[in-house]
Amino acid sequence: MISAVSKFVCLLGVGLALALPVAAQSTERPLLIEGRQTVYQRVLTRPGALMYEAPDGAIERQYPAFQPLYVYGVKGSWQQVGPSLSQGPQGWVKADQVVPWKQNIVASFTNSAGRERQVLMQSEAKLKALLNHESLREVQAQILAEVAKGAVPEDRGVVAAEPEEYVNIVERLYLMPILDFVQDLHPSNYQENLLMQVASVPLQESGVQAGAIADNFDAGIVFVFDTTQSMDPYIVRTQVAVERIVDGLQDTEIGKRVQFGVVAFRDNTDAVPGLGYRTKTLLPLQRRRDQGQVVATIRAATDVAGVNSPGFNEDSLAGVEDAVELTDWTPEGNDPFDARIVILITDAGPKDPRDANARSDIGPSELQRAAQDKGVAIMTLHLQTAAGGEAQHQWAKTQYQALSRFNDETYYYGIENGAPEAFEATVTRLVTALTDIIRVARSEKPVLDPKEAGKVVNLGLAMQLAYLGRLKDTQAPDVIEGWVSEKAIEDPSRLAIEPRLLVSKNEMATMADLLSELLDLGEQSRNAEDAQTFFAQVQGVVARMAKNPDRLLNPETETLGSALEFLEGLPYESQLMLTTQQRWQQSAMIRRSILDGMRQKLVQYRKWLHDPTVWTALFDGATDGEYVFAMPFDVLP
Repeated sequence: MISAVSKFVCLLGVGLALALPVAAQSTERPLLIEGRQTVYQRVLTRPGALMYEAPDGAIERQYPAFQPLYVYGVKGSWQQVGPSLSQGPQGWVKADQVVPWKQNIVASFTNSAGRERQVLMQSEAKLKALLNHESLREVQAQILAEVAKGAVPEDRGVVAAEPEEYVNIVERLYLMPILDFVQDLHPSNYQENLLMQVASVPLQESGVQAGAIADNFDAGIVFVFDTTQSMDPYIVRTQVAVERIVDGLQDTEIGKRVQFGVVAFRDNTDAVPGLGYRTKTLLPLQRRRDQGQVVATIRAATDVAGVNSPGFNEDSLAGVEDAVELTDWTPEGNDPFDARIVILITDAGPKDPRDANARSDIGPSELQRAAQDKGVAIMTLHLQTAAGGEAQHQWAKTQYQALSRFNDETYYYGIENGAPEAFEATVTRLVTALTDIIRVARSEKPVLDPKEAGKVVNLGLAMQLAYLGRLKDTQAPDVIEGWVSEKAIEDPSRLAIEPRLLVSKNEMATMADLLSELLDLGEQSRNAEDAQTFFAQVQGVVARMAKNPDRLLNPETETLGSALEFLEGLPYESQLMLTTQQRWQQSAMIRRSILDGMRQKLVQYRKWLHDPTVWTALFDGATDGEYVFAMPFDVLP
């Protein structure tokens, strides 16, 4: 029997290190990976690994498990190591006490709402055998039942099962390094799937009882209203629906646990000063005893703009961005709202980042990622009125579907023909379903049955799992090494494990600096002749930047992306990495697409670089540039 399999609750957590005096900059550099100019050899310490002052010398300290270390030298069965590029080697470890780490890839669990808990298997062969089992779902259910009892037969080949709760890797960095991976096809639908060998170590549980969810779990809902002229009747309908719900919640326990905020948006006031504002927080999200102020604010929002905005599409992304970024989701000290929802209501599509009247260069996909990393779900009620036309409706739908994703669900609600009655019914059903999240968390009967609530049931479960993960300080699997599937083994439409690249602040700053330089050059590439000289200019920029030891760039680049060698060999493809001189010269349209993608990612990188809450020190005395962030693959350049 494998008792360690009974709970997949603890993974190595990495806390913020204390700021210590910075050592002098070392001139020594680690060993390079074969065939690379700027990527250094790294290893991860096994549990109990010791640092020696010299081979067979005195023991100086014990490393924490899975401490990333650079390799500076090799002498027989010993490796000279150090955690920092800036400080150089610190000591020696035995080769059998470390694990080679070729790529700085870590795995993070997605929220398990809507899918089964996943299992880690002893070997790639065992995982493939499970994936290909003709009675997969039956076997999976049996394994999870055995896990719950702490009685998994050894011949199953199961190492661990996914934690019941969810922990957000951005809010609390944990290390589940990917030691190896195989690109494969999921046998259920033959779509691409990664099989990954991951590693982790157990920590003690905090012992917090899950029952505490009933007493503390609450929801913060921020409405984002389009307050341009055409929206007047719909804001009134929203006010009627919300007032009805708020009145029903007044003086109840549920009413105390559902709070609202209101943000309004219009368009660019520089283009049309009479609009009054581009975005405006009409009512900040706060914990209130009386929700009358919420209804009064929504009523006041019916004072719509008195002039037309520039173009049919509005700057809805600016309104959503303010709702996500400027809302205080953790008011009153350190007590965050547990369910966090932004509801966008508009009859227009969003401004494209290329539109001169758009506020930000960030697109819907980047904004969705930033919101999800904060635990915020975005929902969109899109009124498809006759004024828009079919082509405009399709554009808006595509953009809002990308914006309104949370885990593997899409919370986009298109109201055909902008029918006011259908809109009011949708608002009523949606807000009621969101209040049901609190009822279910308190083990009370929901107002809506699951069919009426639809996907919001999974959203509520996801946010409860995230809450319990924070409450119980859930960390990771009780495992050393095991194989796991990127897609849920029983449902390949669900992502179970998300690979991320552990990047340092210096590396992200390098990516941002390079994109900024490439954008400047690219914007000057206006014709075929300019396009021919573009790559020669790029090589000059890379060569200049590479002189800075903090900017790890390969000056011998043949594609735009190969200058960033630490991105090569990852299981993902990006436009930048695939951009050769031939592709760049093909057409102005291709060049514009590449530049627009660069610009949107650059905006996101700069946000992260200036947000201290997403960065973590992996070792005491780490310099600012050595703090790390688990970066999603889909926003890599």
